[in-house]
Amino acid sequence: MDQNKIYLDYNATTPLEPDVLGAISTALSEAWGNPSSSHDAGVKAKAVIDGARTNIATMVGAKSSDILFTSGGTEANNMILQTALKHFHLCHEITNGTDSSRGDNSDQLPHFITSNMEHDSVKLVLENLAEEGIASVTFVPASQKTGCVMKEDVIAAVRPSTCMITIMLANNETGVIQPIKEIFESIRHINLSRKNMPRILLHTDAAQAIGKIEVDVVELDVDYLTIVGHKFYGPRIGAVYVRNLGSKEVPLYPMLYGGGQERNFRPGTENTGMIAGLGKAAELVAQYLDNYRKHMATVRDYLETRLQDVFGDRIHINGKFVTSERLPNTCNVSILGHGLFGHMVLSHCDRLQASVGAACHAQNRPSHILLAIGIPESVARNALRLSVGRETTLADIDAIIEDLKQSVEFIENDSHTTEAITC
Repeated sequence: MDQNKIYLDYNATTPLEPDVLGAISTALSEAWGNPSSSHDAGVKAKAVIDGARTNIATMVGAKSSDILFTSGGTEANNMILQTALKHFHLCHEITNGTDSSRGDNSDQLPHFITSNMEHDSVKLVLENLAEEGIASVTFVPASQKTGCVMKEDVIAAVRPSTCMITIMLANNETGVIQPIKEIFESIRHINLSRKNMPRILLHTDAAQAIGKIEVDVVELDVDYLTIVGHKFYGPRIGAVYVRNLGSKEVPLYPMLYGGGQERNFRPGTENTGMIAGLGKAAELVAQYLDNYRKHMATVRDYLETRLQDVFGDRIHINGKFVTSERLPNTCNVSILGHGLFGHMVLSHCDRLQASVGAACHAQNRPSHILLAIGIPESVARNALRLSVGRETTLADIDAIIEDLKQSVEFIENDSHTTEAITC
């Protein structure tokens, strides 16, 4: 990275920690055997994978046997959603002796509940299932008072045909942490009273939360949890937690078929090097999370203080609610003023590297996430997503504040000049 640049887009992706890079390099050079082979080279590779699996399980409070490696978060989320779909039909056939997939009654379609703030790897999958008439979906709106999906709204959306509730643990744009534990505890009680109906499966995408706050699958009471390496200084692969993987109560069905790796749930020769890196990244989180969290919170809070010192009441922090918690590294902020669109402000910054929202979304439109939590469109258009990292310093913050100040002055002066010429 250009040493003159200051990167504040750690919610989009993170660099590899040196120890992670070292683990990858060592595995590629020393554990290159096929993990399915019984000779020494294969056994060595399998041991590396087993160690990584244990590290990831420790990080999220799980059993190592409940961790499954994937290519990333998108595959993990798709696998989990498709599992819920298939499980619903299998349960329906056993109970009713019919193929529910051929019915045109929406009450007989598998029903998903999610929020209106999800990542596209959940949102677009469910929208596609609904458009094709394969499933019905309820997108529960976030409260404009808290930025959270409210437990009561989720419970009110439950139907006899509800097969899964999937809600992200922390929002990638605002950093608002969702009340997953409270929601899922209530659904557990509902499941106890459901007779001759499929059990509601519970999933959270923890991609944005891991490495920033404590994530414990037992505490959250989840059936499935998505893990994404490149969000916590690991490589661009992922993993899935499945409670009691292989049990009938919490199923998992493969999307691919092949050589039988990962206990037949995810075949294909394992990517030992990247798995080793993911395991090392998880080990670092388990050891140093409290230090990471405290540092990021200190820097983020300093950032918000400096923004308000320099720009005063022109600063609007999006997603900062009195009754909700945010990730310690995330500041979604709008600088109010004519023409100060987020992408324009960033384009005139010399040093700051940041974004206006999720990296996979168009950068010149207001974020649907911000609109969903009640941010006016005129404010949302000016939004900047600033996310600090483990190495971000207070001096970095001072530098980008100056960068933003100069960018705003340039845009406003240019706007005044244009208006004067027009007049």
